[in-house]
Amino acid sequence: MGMVIGGARRGTLSEMNVVPLIDILLVLLVIFMIIPTHQKGLDAQIPQQSTQRYEETKHEVVVVVQVMADGTLRINQRPVTWETLGGRLEEVFKVRASRTAFIRGDAPVEFRVVAKVIDLMRTAGIASVGLLTPDLEKGL
Repeated sequence: MGMVIGGARRGTLSEMNVVPLIDILLVLLVIFMIIPTHQKGLDAQIPQQSTQRYEETKHEVVVVVQVMADGTLRINQRPVTWETLGGRLEEVFKVRASRTAFIRGDAPVEFRVVAKVIDLMRTAGIASVGLLTPDLEKGL
């Protein structure tokens, strides 16, 4: 703020000092010019077209772990207990090149049960776990 003393009109005259505001504006301009060049987002895995022919993949049996409403488990319709699930999955995937399996759960199954199965599957060495839902199986 400035003050003028004397002159035709006696009194104070106030003016806004804009120099500090210009300094702040220049600092913000530099910051916003630098920030976008240093940001890095998450790596995205884009689906790729399969290199295998259909004849090669159709003979491989898909592994589906079913979680029933009463808490029992099945691997491709064969009953298995919680204690033997990890070992059984390791046996199944010991000779397979593809490490993909699916989980099918009944409607009233809680997610924590499905998450526990996913954890056991990852521990058994399964690289990719898919979820099957009733709508997906119907083809919707």
